[in-house]
Amino acid sequence: MRYLLLVLGAIALAVYIPEKIRGYTLKAVFKKSIVSVLFVAVAAAAGSSAPLAPFVIVGLTFGLLGDIWLDLKYVFPLHDELLTYAGFSVFGIGHILYITGLIRQYGTGRFLVLSFVLAAIAAGMVAAMERPMKLVYGRMRKAVILYGFALFSTVFVSGNLLLSAGGMALRLFFTGSVMFAVSDLILSGTYFGTGKDRPADIIANYLFYYGGQFLIAYSLMFV
Repeated sequence: MRYLLLVLGAIALAVYIPEKIRGYTLKAVFKKSIVSVLFVAVAAAAGSSAPLAPFVIVGLTFGLLGDIWLDLKYVFPLHDELLTYAGFSVFGIGHILYITGLIRQYGTGRFLVLSFVLAAIAAGMVAAMERPMKLVYGRMRKAVILYGFALFSTVFVSGNLLLSAGGMALRLFFTGSVMFAVSDLILSGTYFGTGKDRPADIIANYLFYYGGQFLIAYSLMFV
């Protein structure tokens, strides 16, 4: 079943991306939600009773909500700011859940504090690159920094635990979190820049994003 869900996820993604390239429509949002439902299903299909499992499943579910709200902002441009804040918020909560679940499962590792320090530095660097990258965060600047901290915390905490504990689950989780971060860095150009919503940008964004989420979901098979 889990392999079937992964195959269905790949097929659904291949159907969704051309729809997204054609335009921002409710039809595209619906197809995107199907892909996101499938990464939640992969995590649920693991049937894991490990402490990490419920945190990942709920975190992925928040990701599903974020996927819908962030695409709806293009369908309903009058509510752009509200839907963007909503999307950032639920994705941020998802990262907090991932981090909490990782610590519950594996402990704090050897470099927990350093992980958060590095995450803060990375979030600060993203903020500092606003002008060099020709981005305009505007009133979203604080939200971008806070979300960046949560995002990079997932990367560095999972990397810390991988160094401390090892194992296939953490290798998959860490790789997935890195892909998630790369996706968000690409997406920042689309949200806050101009001319960065080309088909190549959209394809790269979703390959990294969904690849990351499916790897995080699949990691539960090895916990």
